[in-house]
Amino acid sequence: MSEDVSVESLLEEARLNATMPPPQERLRLREAANLTRAQVAAAVGVARGTIENWERGTSNPIPPARLPYLRLLKGLAEIHPAPAPATSTQDPVAALLTGEPSSTPEPPAPEMPAAFTYRDTLRGPDGLAVQGEPGPCVRCGVETAYRSTGGYPLHAGALCEKPAAPAPSAPVQPVTRPAAPASPTPAPVPTRPQRRTKSAERAQADLMSLIRDAVREEAERAGGDEDAAVEALLKRGVPDVMDLFTETRSTARYEYTAYPTLPDILEKPSRKVADQIWEARPRFRHPGYSMRAARADIKVTALDTNAAYLSSMKCWLPIGRLEHTIGADGVNPKRAGVHLITPARWDHPHLPDPLGDRDEPGALWVTDATLRLLLRLSGPKHGITQAPEVHESWTSGATENFLDALRQLLAAAREEALSTQDSLMEAYVKGMYSKFVSTMGQSDANRQIIRPDWMHIVRAQAHANLWGKAYKAHQAGLEIIAMLGTDELHVTGDPWQVFTEGRALSQMKIKYSDAKESGEYMVGKVKSDG
Repeated sequence: MSEDVSVESLLEEARLNATMPPPQERLRLREAANLTRAQVAAAVGVARGTIENWERGTSNPIPPARLPYLRLLKGLAEIHPAPAPATSTQDPVAALLTGEPSSTPEPPAPEMPAAFTYRDTLRGPDGLAVQGEPGPCVRCGVETAYRSTGGYPLHAGALCEKPAAPAPSAPVQPVTRPAAPASPTPAPVPTRPQRRTKSAERAQADLMSLIRDAVREEAERAGGDEDAAVEALLKRGVPDVMDLFTETRSTARYEYTAYPTLPDILEKPSRKVADQIWEARPRFRHPGYSMRAARADIKVTALDTNAAYLSSMKCWLPIGRLEHTIGADGVNPKRAGVHLITPARWDHPHLPDPLGDRDEPGALWVTDATLRLLLRLSGPKHGITQAPEVHESWTSGATENFLDALRQLLAAAREEALSTQDSLMEAYVKGMYSKFVSTMGQSDANRQIIRPDWMHIVRAQAHANLWGKAYKAHQAGLEIIAMLGTDELHVTGDPWQVFTEGRALSQMKIKYSDAKESGEYMVGKVKSDG
């Protein structure tokens, strides 16, 4: 019985494959049935962007989704057959003799073809080039009656010639005849980067509508209870952001490994034991200043980094299976992962240690984000510390733009929420990017991906970004009084000479708390024992 079923399924697939409709017919059938790409994608088990690619012809269906997609198209074709081509109801020869227009409908104006497709000459069934109304050739501008397959004037075979120079003779009186209508100048063919940019903009617009729809849906369901709406949006944050992640990856040029074999160093020992990867957690407080000093007369401003984890999604991430190397062989600008290092001594007590505050000295495992920061600080541009010693690494080929499409989408949604003062959307977006970072490791809340190396790298990148802001303030003459977590920086003096105040990702805002409602407090210098 199973053999008959298998044979029948193979025959069915062969019959369907023999009649695979072209991309434009796939689009027509879906729109004729009033179906959305999301509905079709859910039915055949792919992402919405994949359906879009199939309908544009940029990719073709492949197993296992190919067969259910073909079945759907076959069923839709039976319900919505293609319209029969219109036929002429008048003899074209008689129309020419009588001057009456033929009832044959004019063919639709051709769309602008993709790059270079207009070079093919339009030919009839006999193989001869077809002529039409003269017009300027799209390649050389010289008038020609021949056409391209896209319907634009083009010399036969794209063999253009420059117009011959007129012979020095008596001027020829022009023959008076009705001027032929000038053919429209074809629009410039977009380049590949331009097409990719427009495609990305359309995709982001579609995904932005999904974010708005989710907020509107939960707001209506909560019946005006904002707290209930926020709670519902946060509960759906993980599956929703993973769907957005999948959609933003639908047109990516390379695949990634969602469930790699993990080295022991990336396995979380237990819920009660800390991770073995050090993310450079800062708890810095300047030893020369104190709120309890005898003369507290120096004003300090507590600053807050906006959406620290969202910004840190711009980082180098390994995309494949991690490979083990000994020594410095794993240190490569085009690779990323985790590294066992022995850091150099930090001799700047007035600046936070880029490794944060460690309880134990010696070798430790750090992420690529931390190692890159240490190498920059030991390089010729800064030269404020020695390079760490690298003992071993687990790395893979990497890219800095892996999460960039998702980051830009969520950043655009956050910006819209701030500009429209939509507190629901703001909370929803914040919940999505923070939960995405925190659950991309080994989490029961997110089984679609297990990349603890990504989680550690993104978090460490947030610490590195904050350290960069602290160093920028220090270089401008401000004292760093405290640097805490991934987003908190306390400085003396006027911080707005260094930073721009606001809610944008590149800006800083005052850190408010119950203890410091104004975000400002006073400290004084501590007397040294000497």
